[in-house]
Amino acid sequence: MTLASPPAGRRERNKQAKLERIVAAAGALFAERGVDDVTTQEIADAADIGTGTLFLYAKTKGELLLLVQNAHYARALIEGRAAAEKASGAVEGVLALVTPIVACNRTHVDNGRTYLREMVFGDAGEPHHAEALRVVAESEQTLAELIATRAGRSEADAAVLARVISAGLLVTMASAPTAEVGVADIVAMVRAQVEAILAVGPRA
Repeated sequence: MTLASPPAGRRERNKQAKLERIVAAAGALFAERGVDDVTTQEIADAADIGTGTLFLYAKTKGELLLLVQNAHYARALIEGRAAAEKASGAVEGVLALVTPIVACNRTHVDNGRTYLREMVFGDAGEPHHAEALRVVAESEQTLAELIATRAGRSEADAAVLARVISAGLLVTMASAPTAEVGVADIVAMVRAQVEAILAVGPRA
């Protein structure tokens, strides 16, 4: 017999409700005006909480952006995995995996670049930063498994190649500062990188 989990207490329900309001408010404001043009006071007002309460959930705007965006990137990874399963070959599989991630990053160019900056240079001790790194690690693991299976590489080589491809992807997205560089443009650049990387033979 499976015992049902006890219902959340009022305090936990209130905490979750505030978190959902914060995510909704910050997400809407960031999407409308960009993270740099939104103040924490505006987010707190839109979420109907005090700024002190807001900082209990995220200490900076960068952390707030990570809080909002991490779930989007996690969903993009799920979408990419499903697409990669239908693609043939190592290169096409890699591109199918990363294309939804690129699309997620380019939804709002400035926010996407800020997210990458926060992910790389933010405080690793903050939970939202740690979650962003977890998503990256999960995507690299998926890349490694794909390369090992479809390109016939050892697990060790596949892990190295996955890290190189992941790093190249991040740099390519971060170095495209305007919306004129679209998803297809970035995927084309990544394709060239992936083809060159996977063309290198296994280590002796």
